[in-house]
Amino acid sequence: MRSQSSIMVQPSSDLDLELIKFAHATIENVPDTPEYDKMISGMVYDSFSVPLETARFRSTMICSQLQRMSLDHYSNLDDFKIARTRLTRQILGKCGKNPLIETPFSCDYGLNIVAGDDLYINANAVLLDTSLIILGNNCKIGPNVTITTADHPLDANGRSEGLDYSRKVIIGDNCWIAANATILPGVQLGDNVVVGAGSVVTKNIESNSLVLGVPGRIVRKLNQKITDE
Repeated sequence: MRSQSSIMVQPSSDLDLELIKFAHATIENVPDTPEYDKMISGMVYDSFSVPLETARFRSTMICSQLQRMSLDHYSNLDDFKIARTRLTRQILGKCGKNPLIETPFSCDYGLNIVAGDDLYINANAVLLDTSLIILGNNCKIGPNVTITTADHPLDANGRSEGLDYSRKVIIGDNCWIAANATILPGVQLGDNVVVGAGSVVTKNIESNSLVLGVPGRIVRKLNQKITDE
């Protein structure tokens, strides 16, 4: 019989140099601490490093500002939308054109979320971005969706010692994550994937797939062709 520890996903023992290079080249205001590189690489790290704590508090503050925005404070709708987009860009590490996040919205750092064009995140979404969450173009994230890169040991002793580590999540172009779905650490979704409401995705999903259930499984392939109008 295998011990519990033998089936656990273990933290990495090495830095992910490719991911670190991508993060530092793509994201502005990367926390100035070696703990950041360890964190996004999936290594055990000190989450109470001052630069990391500061980044988390900054993220919480900006998310709160986004939620408090009111159309009544602006002379017209266009000015409100411009200000809202500007604040959204301050939350995310990098994004393309037309990002829209409904509130309330929660994340750990925000800066580890990298998105393409036309990102839409509905209300009550939670993105725990201790490692990178990379979203392609035209990604739609439904209400109450959780996307988490944060992981913890299954072993109670490890958790009591405060061990935590992360695994990046990558979501391709034209994906729709429906209401109440959960994407777990380390998962990669191909292009044109639809994750049904309430599903829990625990493993990689190939492009053009419909995923349903707990745990999520591919129930059929989607014949999708994106054409320019």
